[in-house]
Amino acid sequence: MILVTGGTGLIGSHLLFHLAKNGERARASYRTKESLDKVAKVFGYYAENPSELMEKIEWVQADITDIGQMERQFEGIKKVYHCAALISFDPKDYKTLEKINVEGTANVVNLCLKHGIQKLCYISSIAAIGPATKGKESTEENEWSDTHVSVYGLTKRDAELEVWRGSQEGLSIAIVNPGVVIGPGFWRSGSGSFFSYAAKGKKHFIPGGTGFVTVDDVVNAMVQLMESDIKGEQFILVGENLTYGALFQKIAKGLDVAPPSQKVSFFALEWFWRLDWLRSKLLGKRRKLPKAVAKGLYHQEHYSSEKIKNTLNFSFGDLDQAILFCCSKFKARG
Repeated sequence: MILVTGGTGLIGSHLLFHLAKNGERARASYRTKESLDKVAKVFGYYAENPSELMEKIEWVQADITDIGQMERQFEGIKKVYHCAALISFDPKDYKTLEKINVEGTANVVNLCLKHGIQKLCYISSIAAIGPATKGKESTEENEWSDTHVSVYGLTKRDAELEVWRGSQEGLSIAIVNPGVVIGPGFWRSGSGSFFSYAAKGKKHFIPGGTGFVTVDDVVNAMVQLMESDIKGEQFILVGENLTYGALFQKIAKGLDVAPPSQKVSFFALEWFWRLDWLRSKLLGKRRKLPKAVAKGLYHQEHYSSEKIKNTLNFSFGDLDQAILFCCSKFKARG
């Protein structure tokens, strides 16, 4: 049997759909009934019988930071996909990020070792990849630097170190570092917020850019790595490097709205993150643009996926088609 942590997130839900559709026995953790409803909705994007596929999965209510609850999930498990994580860029959330992303990953690694799991696939992020030399693409070999790194990136990097520790203790592992994952179903967070923003007909877009990848590509790469003899390796998953301006152009076209046309200036960014900090201090509000995130928007980041292409002969799907598919599902929700 296969265990999927974080099965109610964007990647986890799409992975579970793939496993259920292909007749794999899977167990997955969830936190609330509402999160299961979101998974069922994602399944409904691709199949006419989402409830039947949901019933093929053994759902277990559990908290990744509760070692007792996690222990029970590992009974009869052979392989583990560790997708569970908290995504936040607010420095106030650092302790919570550390507990879920780092301590939670340590729990998973320790239980994998204890139960003799055949293989662990850990879903990290390009936020945990070190910066590239100016003018070059980032690769898996980049030296790590915590300068201008978000709190999310810091904890994902520390979580990777827990996985590498497990590897040194004999656990077979594979790590994937996806870019911004494009997929439908979670419109208020992650890449889904780009679609919600564009749909409102906003005029401004942020500068800079980064690597993007379809959720199907992430799932396919993970499954192929788990079914292969490859172990102790890390892979960047980026199908295309885009500016945010170019991304909004594609999304706006799919939503039949005018694209944002005014790029936020660097001067405005500098003022905004400072005012955002002051607002948070005085009113206790969540940070919308922390300093580390603002500094990352000063340039376009480029990532190389040559390693996964060469290792698995992997081909990335059409990002434009994935964006149009997301647009169609976003419009269908009314």
